[in-house]
Amino acid sequence: MQAYILITCNSGSETRIISEFKELPEVTEINGVWGKHDIFLKAVTYDHQGIDNIIKILRNHPDVTDTYTMHVLYGRGGNIDQGDNS
Repeated sequence: MQAYILITCNSGSETRIISEFKELPEVTEINGVWGKHDIFLKAVTYDHQGIDNIIKILRNHPDVTDTYTMHVLYGRGGNIDQGDNS
């Protein structure tokens, strides 16, 4: 399973949250972003339960105010850099 998660957090806590969450083994990418949300996180797990666990961790963080999760549909795109269309 792969998911993209947009995180909204308390102002000024972005750097600390990124530092904490990048240590999670399921997190393959995490960046601060401008716009409605503050942080972009990409997570990869073996099943839906793993993604659910990541979301629970995120939502239980005292400085996280909102999350928006987008599950990746396999077979509809791929890594452009590698030319993977699977």
